[in-house]
Amino acid sequence: QSLYEDRKSRFLGHAAAVATEEQALCFLKSVRETYRDASHHCYAWRLRDNHLARYSDDGEPAGTAGLPMMEVLSGGDIVDVIVVVTRYFGGILLGAGGLVRAYAQGSRDALNAAGVVVMHKTNRYAFDTNYSFVGKLDHWLLTQPVQVNERSFGAEVTYDLSVRTQDSAAFLEGLTQLSQGRIEPLLMEEGYQPWKEMEK
Repeated sequence: QSLYEDRKSRFLGHAAAVATEEQALCFLKSVRETYRDASHHCYAWRLRDNHLARYSDDGEPAGTAGLPMMEVLSGGDIVDVIVVVTRYFGGILLGAGGLVRAYAQGSRDALNAAGVVVMHKTNRYAFDTNYSFVGKLDHWLLTQPVQVNERSFGAEVTYDLSVRTQDSAAFLEGLTQLSQGRIEPLLMEEGYQPWKEMEK
């Protein structure tokens, strides 16, 4: 959430990750219910699946709100997200140019507040190992492009971790060599997951 002000009008920006149109509509509904006394709830969303995109000026002059918000998303190639900018009118007309700037800025501020990540195709693996190997394994994992989701301790130590699909073959080969073939990871899930951009 973010706040942008221009000539006494307040623009509350909201951004959320969504995977479906239903999720986008649900988020929009929650914002409208939270700020029922606002003048406008303009929005834009883009989904990766089916390249679905929607936007609305919600009563503002045509082309001054929803489209500038959509251009922020498309210009940054940002998908699977909805931005909603809620306006409280301050009594001073901003004009078409002022509205375009305000709604675009409200969208950018909301996205910056939420944080934009790069989504990569990712494989999630699980495997068990004995306690005597944990130290060596953990040290090696620190050098690998992986995310350790969970470690659970029982008769053995169970690892749940994620590896980008592009890195999976090299990771599995390295793990086989390190464990001399004693560890056999099980592929649990394939999908998209956020990764820090600095990781290669």
